[in-house]
Amino acid sequence: MNNQTRKRLTNNSDVFVKHIKKSRDDDKSFIGTLTVMFIIFMAVVCGIFILADNEDFLREHLGEDSAITNIFHKLSLSSHKKEHADFSLPFGLRRQNILFLGVDKSENPKDLWSGTRTDTIILINIDPKTKTVNAISIPRDSKVYLPHDNGVNKINAAHAIGGVDMIKRTVEDTLGVRVDKYIIVHDEAVKEIVDAMDGLDIYVEKPMHYNDYSGNLHINFSKGEQHINGQQAVEYLRFRHDALGDIGRTHRQQWLLRSFLAQIKKPSIITKIPDIISVAKKYVKTDMSFYEMSQYAALLKQIDMDKVEVSVLPGSPNQKGYISYWILDPEKTQEVVNRLIYRDKEYLDESRVIRAGVMSNNSQKAEQMKNILTQAGIKVTCTGEISRSHSQFIAHSKAITNDYYNHLKKKNESFSNLQFVYDPMNYYCGETDFTIILSGN
Repeated sequence: MNNQTRKRLTNNSDVFVKHIKKSRDDDKSFIGTLTVMFIIFMAVVCGIFILADNEDFLREHLGEDSAITNIFHKLSLSSHKKEHADFSLPFGLRRQNILFLGVDKSENPKDLWSGTRTDTIILINIDPKTKTVNAISIPRDSKVYLPHDNGVNKINAAHAIGGVDMIKRTVEDTLGVRVDKYIIVHDEAVKEIVDAMDGLDIYVEKPMHYNDYSGNLHINFSKGEQHINGQQAVEYLRFRHDALGDIGRTHRQQWLLRSFLAQIKKPSIITKIPDIISVAKKYVKTDMSFYEMSQYAALLKQIDMDKVEVSVLPGSPNQKGYISYWILDPEKTQEVVNRLIYRDKEYLDESRVIRAGVMSNNSQKAEQMKNILTQAGIKVTCTGEISRSHSQFIAHSKAITNDYYNHLKKKNESFSNLQFVYDPMNYYCGETDFTIILSGN
């Protein structure tokens, strides 16, 4: 092998490792991304239920006989009747696939949506019978065929080329599923909704200072308790110029959600709900009717967060010139779809030896978890050091389900508060059934 060939192979290897690391970080930040998008949706659905139980406010601000007042009145009645307390969809009890899209800023000031790319693509599967939710994140660089003879491209270009119809069709063709409804959130939504709520109280965990004059981004936070407005909320979420990078940003997204949920429960928020809904009308686009949204809101109240399962479509990077693609692994992608969308289950053979890995940069916590797993009859075949801002339970085997994880939690509370993720591409420990990642906090 000559030096030129060796150098080329080394460069290709470096590119591959770089993309693999990025994809793993994207996996970890997926929940954070989903969290921010749910801030927008939760603002609307929380408003629905707050208003539903405040008839005097409705009559005063919306009119006694208005259509919206009547709908909220019916929701209030149904929520207090035991026989109607359960979630019921107007289209039956079959599972629903909701496409959640986050789009960037449009270059057309007269149209917020035209020509925008979908930087966030999440397929959410809702099962009304079991009252559970699964979510699949589709990497925006995924290499796909676009419908209507638009050739091969990154999936995030579909919306820019053909609007919501094309991105829906692309997801359906790529995954072999049906998209029932869609929700599109504009990147201006967080700013406007936080302003509509008169800001949020949040604890800034460290000094944050960064200026990007070309991108018109200026971040200047001191450590400590802060009351932030909408623009500051965006800056807080976008800051990633520290050792943790995107992982630190994920952590801050979760803190912002906590602050949001605390604010939405305050009695004073009732007067802000019409403004929040007004912002949602401008920056959230959906084909759901108001009644359908109210039914999904009812379901969200009953969701057991311990049973939420998420995954990122597995694949590998590929560089073609200056363009980088994420090449989906067909077999592993089908596994993810079968598990999270079609809810296929593989039952665990009780005689089988379960193998696990434990990763953390806190050796004491890692050793404690290793001992706990061993006492539970699980063989720990892999340990390693890794730095993460939150803890996870990552299932690699089809037989390791959420039911199995909840079974472990009942046996020992040390398994609690771990984010459940399904990832058939085991980058961590090779031949293990699951990996536990413990934060160093």
